[in-house]
Amino acid sequence: MNYEAAKAYLLGKPEAREDYPFGPPVLVPKIKGSMFATLTKQDGVPHMNLKCDPHHAEELRDMYESIVPGHHMNKTHWNTLILDGSIPESEIERLIDHSYSLVVKKLKKSQRKLLEEDYETDELYKELELQIVA
Repeated sequence: MNYEAAKAYLLGKPEAREDYPFGPPVLVPKIKGSMFATLTKQDGVPHMNLKCDPHHAEELRDMYESIVPGHHMNKTHWNTLILDGSIPESEIERLIDHSYSLVVKKLKKSQRKLLEEDYETDELYKELELQIVA
């Protein structure tokens, strides 16, 4: 997955908004003001931070050399994906869905309720229970 495809998928999530609180090179997609990812390039290679269930974060790091502890993030709850072509696109999309769902689940009840009125549950909580497939 390249930078543009990753950006499009991130911003295609329900009510995702584009923000640059750390400056123009770092895209921070947010839902209701809460970040669910970061996307930037390092030496021309896209890097994305995604929230992840701590139990699965380590498993993913063991499976893929290009998934490492979250750069500048809580390394228990965030992974950095180096988008060098070694992670299948479907897996990247699944991990984006998982990150988004974890953040939606932690929003204020009033914010979640509004989202749940406007969107299908599977759009908001897709891949919440991440299953690692070897």
